[in-house]
Amino acid sequence: MVREFCGGGGLENWFLELDVGWVLQIHNKTDLCQQLQLQLKSPSWLQDFVERWIRALMITISSIVEALDKVQTLLLARFGKASISEMLVFVDAVIPLLKAGKLRAVLDMYICVCTASYMFTLDVFSLEAQIIFDEIRRSLGTERNKLCDAISTTVEEVRALMEDDDSWAIEFPQGGAGVHRNTRLMVGYIVSMTDALVSTRKSAPSHNTGNLHGLIDDTIKHLKDLLPRKSELCLDAGMRYLFLLNNSYFIATRDFIRGPYCGDSQHHQGLELTLECKDHMDSYLDVSWAHVISSISKSNPPGPLRRWMTNTSSLAKFESAFHQTYQAQKLWKVPDPQLKDALRRAIIERVISSYNDYLKKHPELAEHARRGNSTPAVLEEMLGQLFEG
Repeated sequence: MVREFCGGGGLENWFLELDVGWVLQIHNKTDLCQQLQLQLKSPSWLQDFVERWIRALMITISSIVEALDKVQTLLLARFGKASISEMLVFVDAVIPLLKAGKLRAVLDMYICVCTASYMFTLDVFSLEAQIIFDEIRRSLGTERNKLCDAISTTVEEVRALMEDDDSWAIEFPQGGAGVHRNTRLMVGYIVSMTDALVSTRKSAPSHNTGNLHGLIDDTIKHLKDLLPRKSELCLDAGMRYLFLLNNSYFIATRDFIRGPYCGDSQHHQGLELTLECKDHMDSYLDVSWAHVISSISKSNPPGPLRRWMTNTSSLAKFESAFHQTYQAQKLWKVPDPQLKDALRRAIIERVISSYNDYLKKHPELAEHARRGNSTPAVLEEMLGQLFEG
């Protein structure tokens, strides 16, 4: 290939063989759009072109590195500069097309360029060739920085879209206390950035990935700050805290939280609640069920008739408050099975335990509870049906 290059026409043939002949026609954003639209074959057209470009760049660089002992070094360096310079035009041309939904593409390009730059840490005897190889490496570093900036810009666009999204307020009146789609979207981006960080550290360990690391941390913090602010749009305090619990738990159980950037596969086993999640659960229990428990009178007025009337009234208030809360929250959703089970058990522990204690202190009301179909066992079974959505 190097000999063909020196003889003329080799570069074009090389790119055509790698299925990236269109790179030679790219001079600006308009040219790229025209070329890509002409070859549009699928909805994921940009990702398709990015993958072809990545493959071509990595094959080109690998071929150059492998040929160091077989081809005259200066000729190889000139071929490398000519081919890689043409390939890098794609980066400048494609960055303006990378909107919020195309973060995966720019991350893949970032990993590729970091790896390529690391592979070009070459030491050769020819001073002229060494100068050219160093120029190539600097060019790759420049494009790497541009891609890093593009990643940051894309994430900022996503943040802005989430801030202005009307769905936060729209979904709450519909019982939308589950994991919001914006939470899932942003977590998906964070996972993609984390994967890119881990991949870069493995393929190019000497590269400084501090900017990407910082962007991941900032994005996690932004999401955690965003959720409480958006939860204020919910007028029901119980739903607000359930929303915060669902979304905070979803974030806390992702691998990028549990094993930050270590590259090891970690799977969530068993229920582990962060302090933040515990606070949200306690707040939910307080605002949703504390008034139910408090309706069971603790007073003990003198006289058996007065005590019976007071206790009967307290039991009726308890039953009414319980059923009212149950009906209001029955269709609220907790998507994670482990969290749903833990929350049900927490409600049972607070409400049914207090109810059992109350009936033990007032055995004369047990028959009344049975007739009203509101025994502890019946109510516990009802609580086991909460949060199915």
